[in-house]
Amino acid sequence: MVNIIGTRKIWFGISGALFLASVIAIAVWGLRFGIDFTGGSISELHFIDARPDNALVAASIEKSGIHDAILQPVGDKDLFIRTKTLGQTEHQKMVQELTTTFQTADKKPAVEEKSFESIGPTVGAELKQKSWSAVTMVLVAIILYIAWAFRKVSEPVASWKFGICAVVALFHDVVIPTGIFAALGHFLGYEIDTLFVTGVLTVLGFSVHDTIVVFDRIRENLIKHRAKTFAETVNASVNETITRSINTSFTVLLVLFAVFFFGGVSTRNFVLVLILGVFFGTYSSIFIASPLLVAWQEWQKGKGKR
Repeated sequence: MVNIIGTRKIWFGISGALFLASVIAIAVWGLRFGIDFTGGSISELHFIDARPDNALVAASIEKSGIHDAILQPVGDKDLFIRTKTLGQTEHQKMVQELTTTFQTADKKPAVEEKSFESIGPTVGAELKQKSWSAVTMVLVAIILYIAWAFRKVSEPVASWKFGICAVVALFHDVVIPTGIFAALGHFLGYEIDTLFVTGVLTVLGFSVHDTIVVFDRIRENLIKHRAKTFAETVNASVNETITRSINTSFTVLLVLFAVFFFGGVSTRNFVLVLILGVFFGTYSSIFIASPLLVAWQEWQKGKGKR
């Protein structure tokens, strides 16, 4: 049996360092928000022949009077162009300039626009607000649900403390991937969009599910093994569920890695959030949430003796 509870200071130290580094990354570099939140236009181009160099495409767009466009290659012949919010006239002028610049040997356009979408800054701000609200509501709902589900557990830890420890673990599971995305956004241009928020909400559900499985085993063992100390009961419960947690997460990660490497570019950030969230969610359900319960109980017990 692995003494996870007895070595909890090591796990707390690892998570604390990662959490602190993530908070610093978010504070220093911030998040690079996509047009879903900032507003803007995105155009998907398809080139008939080989896709030209990004510098040539950017120069053509500049000629049409549109500046600071962000180009993202997709596959061998496609290209995403992200710009400020474009009106109909600006959009048509950009397309005209591109089709004039890039032509085939027989003087036909060598590029075609597959899709075009604009999101106003007002809509982007509203989406950002709704995203924060959704995450907050989920966290509150999780605390209330776990407090209700464990309402018959009052000794030695009150039921609502299970909920608080689960949410602390959830913060761990969300902040660390977000910090990684802050670093990726600073160095590699990764953006935060609505799919990122969807991924975070999915991670919250997956992580709390894993944590509740461990907590439920703790509840069962508190009744079965009353002679054991709380720390011993929690350690036994974590060891009884650790294989299930790892196997479940491993199978999920296999699928996610397959989608990440062989799936479309448009969903890659979403899948990366899920990969990070599942990994750290599994870690927190084993090494953070349950040890935190024991640490809280022992702190309260020591405080009562003073």
